[in-house]
Amino acid sequence: MAMKVKPVVTYRTTAQCPTHARTEIPIRDLDVVVDEPVERGGTNLGPSPTETAMAALIACTNVIGHKNAYRLGVDLGAVTIDAKCRLDRRGVLMEEEIDVPFPEIELTVKCDTPASQEELTRVGEETAKYCAIAKLFEAAGTDLTVNWVKTNQ
Repeated sequence: MAMKVKPVVTYRTTAQCPTHARTEIPIRDLDVVVDEPVERGGTNLGPSPTETAMAALIACTNVIGHKNAYRLGVDLGAVTIDAKCRLDRRGVLMEEEIDVPFPEIELTVKCDTPASQEELTRVGEETAKYCAIAKLFEAAGTDLTVNWVKTNQ
């Protein structure tokens, strides 16, 4: 009998905050550390909160992109994702409240693949529908551009 997947789940964790800059977050059997660089008073044991947000977007694009490619029968081949992000730091510097901290993000998903550019574009369109992190950024007002590009082959 197939296992029924719950459509909505609740995540819970309790993070430890040993310093003003470092947060240790247990997730599954992992210990995730989010930290600030030394020059901002941290211990540089992990990415900063804003870097973690960008990393989550890149990772979600990868995971959901591959799921959609599989569903559509598209071989993505070797994938790399270039990210370019503008962050308005006035908010995190507490100079003033910023409505859209990440005004602009551009991802370029490069696929060394036998698939056509049209197939990659379709994967990108489907990924935009389902990537939870991309949806968060867009709902926050970020101008998010994700380009799916065929390289070589």
